[in-house]
Amino acid sequence: MTDMKDRIFTGAPAEDFAGFSKAVIDGRHIHVSGTLGQGADGTLPESVAEQLENAIASVSATLEQAGSNLTQAKQLRVYITDGAYLKDVAVVLGRVFADIRPTNTMLICQIPTPGAKVEIEVSASRPA
Repeated sequence: MTDMKDRIFTGAPAEDFAGFSKAVIDGRHIHVSGTLGQGADGTLPESVAEQLENAIASVSATLEQAGSNLTQAKQLRVYITDGAYLKDVAVVLGRVFADIRPTNTMLICQIPTPGAKVEIEVSASRPA
């Protein structure tokens, strides 16, 4: 059985029925699951930039819970539902990660949540 102390859970119902964790800590490595950009009220803003800002804030909180932060980001995977969002997403990523420079893969795809325009996954390290 997997050691659940190396997992971070949010309590979202999907974690149980879909069998995943918000994040997995593997030694010094942290892998954060794909994160959408709901606001504090649980709704998705209309703007792709606002969705991404919210998603990054959520990832940041998860990394802090795991003993790290965004400055330790090593790899980003960004999923957008429309190529027209590329510039708005790039502007936000450029502002947040300009001094960090993780690797980045961006894909245009479907996201199975109505209204979701962007989803981000992050892998980071924990300071030694």
